[in-house]
Amino acid sequence: MRGNGAGMFLRLALVAMLCAAAYAQEITVAAAADLSAALPEIVAKYKSQTGQNVALTFGASGNLSTQIRNGAPFDVFFSADEEYPKQLIADGLADQDTLYRYAVGQLVLWVPNDVPVDVQKLGMQALLDPAVKKISIANPQHAPYGRAAEAALKHEGIYDRVSSRLVVGENISQAAQFVESGNAQAGLLALSHAMQPAMKSKGRYWTVPLDSYPTLNQAAVVLSRSKQQKAARKFLEFLRGPAAGAVLADYGFSLPAEKH
Repeated sequence: MRGNGAGMFLRLALVAMLCAAAYAQEITVAAAADLSAALPEIVAKYKSQTGQNVALTFGASGNLSTQIRNGAPFDVFFSADEEYPKQLIADGLADQDTLYRYAVGQLVLWVPNDVPVDVQKLGMQALLDPAVKKISIANPQHAPYGRAAEAALKHEGIYDRVSSRLVVGENISQAAQFVESGNAQAGLLALSHAMQPAMKSKGRYWTVPLDSYPTLNQAAVVLSRSKQQKAARKFLEFLRGPAAGAVLADYGFSLPAEKH
């Protein structure tokens, strides 16, 4: 019996070790909210190839950056701009050699099907139509798409005329929810949200000209405090490959010409 008991103990210990190893391989990724559809698909492809688990947390890039500064145990940070990752690098919180521009985001004006405005014809001027009582954007204080929306409105010369009708979401996903649910009649959103099947069926969009707002160069970086440096870098390397690039393109992201 003692022999059987010892064998059982060894088997349990081995299972525990294997479970611990599997858990140790999980990496945690903090990602900009405009990736809420694309990144889970990329992770699924990555896991099918490597068996590695990737836990995702989405939010406004600025808020996630603050969480990282406050010690949040993320391994990789995907921002909707380059500035937040570069600031983390400057402060010794992220590794310079891992900085990678993975995509260029695009801003669109999206309206539900039941709002009687011709966004394709009117563009940003559609926001002046009386049918548009509320306009949703992400918070410009910590969401790059919010800053892009604000810049586009000012570029068009209508910001002062519509500012009182802006409904501000905590991040770009919440801004999309506001207009999708009918709490706003128009939204300045990420193209990646407009490309999602649910949004496609509920409304239509107009692509805001790229010269209307600062370029949304989106960058990722491995965080210095990560205890899974090798695994984090391996995942980021997967982002450089064709499988991840195809998913990003499907959601309207432009792939940067220069990889760095």
